[in-house]
Amino acid sequence: MFDANDLAVLPVARWIQAGVEWLSYNFRPVFIAIKWPIENGLALTDAALQSVPFPITVLLFSAVAWKLAGRSTALFTAVSLVVIAALGVWSEAMTTLALIATAIVVCAVIGIPVGIWSARNDRVWNVVRPILDIMQTTPTFVYLIPVVMLFGVGTVPGEVAVIVTAVPPLIRFTNIGIRQVDKEIVEAGHAFGADSRQLLWEIQLPLAVPTILGGLNQTVLTAMVMSVVIAMIGAEGLGLVVMQGLGRLDVGHAAIGGIAIVLLAMILDRVTQGMASRSGRPNRSAAKAGFWARLFFPHRLEEIKT
Repeated sequence: MFDANDLAVLPVARWIQAGVEWLSYNFRPVFIAIKWPIENGLALTDAALQSVPFPITVLLFSAVAWKLAGRSTALFTAVSLVVIAALGVWSEAMTTLALIATAIVVCAVIGIPVGIWSARNDRVWNVVRPILDIMQTTPTFVYLIPVVMLFGVGTVPGEVAVIVTAVPPLIRFTNIGIRQVDKEIVEAGHAFGADSRQLLWEIQLPLAVPTILGGLNQTVLTAMVMSVVIAMIGAEGLGLVVMQGLGRLDVGHAAIGGIAIVLLAMILDRVTQGMASRSGRPNRSAAKAGFWARLFFPHRLEEIKT
């Protein structure tokens, strides 16, 4: 009987290994250039969070949560941060928060422009879409292999893995948000002589902000999940607390890290969701009003500005 095991096995594993080694040897300066801003941004953010006293950090984060997501989220943020400190993992939580904050900034710098480009050019989207499909369906552990070979081990290579894993949702949601802008408004902008830049900044982006913030929420949660996985390659933070507990079969120590991760993830989730909900309907109305005012009363707007 013909058996699949009788077929010749393609040496795909050797091909991939050889390809990664070739990249690591021939493009070392490129990887160093990629690593440098991430390393310095992460170090600066971590140092800033670690240097601020605990009570001030709680007050600042609660105030930001109140401003962006409301009173209940601010109260939840304050209580959660106090609980994290009481668990004895405050320093590790700040390191994890630095990882997430740095990843969010880099993902926004990369994801939003790529999403805009994809939304305004179908050919670009046809190329980007299958890449995003592969990135989002690849198991998170698989990312660790090329990252270790190209960047080494430690917190900074782990941050690279977090960024690569977390950026696809933001690209997708930015693309969707811009494409779902009311076509009548876009056509009216064209009819009244608005150029591509004006259409983007005055119409499409303001109306797509709630959707983009929804993508940012997914990026934050994905980065939070990956921040635990990268502890396997030596990244610091709450993930390392969990890994140390599992390595020593200390369930209590691992549970403390897990509880802190859950609380921190819930804080970030509620804040980003609050931002998205608050930027919804009022933002759309303001954008439409500003657009039509610019179309029909441009001279009046100039008088108001002067």
